[in-house]
Amino acid sequence: MGDAAPKPLPFHFQFAAGAIAGVSEILCMYPLDVAKTRLMLQVGSSGSGGGDQYKSIFDVFRRIIAEEGPTRLYRGILPPIMVEAPKRAIKFAANDTYAPMFKQLFNQEKLTQPLAILTGVSAGITEAVIVATPELVKIRLQAKENAGRYQGTLDCVRKIYAEEGARAFANGLEATIWRHALWNGGYFGSIFGIKQLLPKAETKRGELAVNFVAGAIGGTIGTSLNTPPDVVKTRIQNHNPAKGPAPYTTFLAGARTIAREEGVRALYKGYVPKVLRLGPGGGILLVVYDHVTTYMRTHFM
Repeated sequence: MGDAAPKPLPFHFQFAAGAIAGVSEILCMYPLDVAKTRLMLQVGSSGSGGGDQYKSIFDVFRRIIAEEGPTRLYRGILPPIMVEAPKRAIKFAANDTYAPMFKQLFNQEKLTQPLAILTGVSAGITEAVIVATPELVKIRLQAKENAGRYQGTLDCVRKIYAEEGARAFANGLEATIWRHALWNGGYFGSIFGIKQLLPKAETKRGELAVNFVAGAIGGTIGTSLNTPPDVVKTRIQNHNPAKGPAPYTTFLAGARTIAREEGVRALYKGYVPKVLRLGPGGGILLVVYDHVTTYMRTHFM
């Protein structure tokens, strides 16, 4: 009886819980996202790019605060805040929706590891279609080279449309799909397996601890899988057509070019701030989502 699956929440409850979890995570971890973007946009190595190259995550924070002011650590937060609610809501709601669909499709009574991965990948593809355009606007605002070019989110959107056309907002969509499919597949697939390995929690506090550990490990695994498409996506979305044709427009072409010109390690630029955000951030997401959905089941169903 105690192992029975909890009653599925209606979609609007799943959406609200995912939104609350996502906004909670981004408010805690956003400066790490700015640092990640700055490192990913650096072409070449820190030793060959002159004094303007960031040397480490600590150097990014130090120089942003000293040269641009501490508020720059939250520059570009409006687009992800605006999209974070539907993004995280879709992440969890789609995952919760695809799981029973795939169990029925493959005649499985319980979710298995392969189905958990397939469910996560499917949820990631769904999520990517929603977030690609706000991600592009966020990247433009976070990039140091654009500090004086855009006055804010609306000005950025207006100038991209005026100078590059409506199609520019879809730049990097394919790489974004790779990024989210790999992260969600790794995240949801691994937390399924990790929870099977961890001791079964006997108290609510123990359950929260298990969720945080599983979410943090899952976030780290997802980040390790999806950093290369994230690097490619970030560079595609920050490209200014005024500088000439884009050197690549898809993930695989971009990964080959970066690996050839800068080395394979360049595909993991920004990994440290990314994993510092999405490791603990994955734990925060899972704990908040579980807490909110439990509250909803208790008080609204």
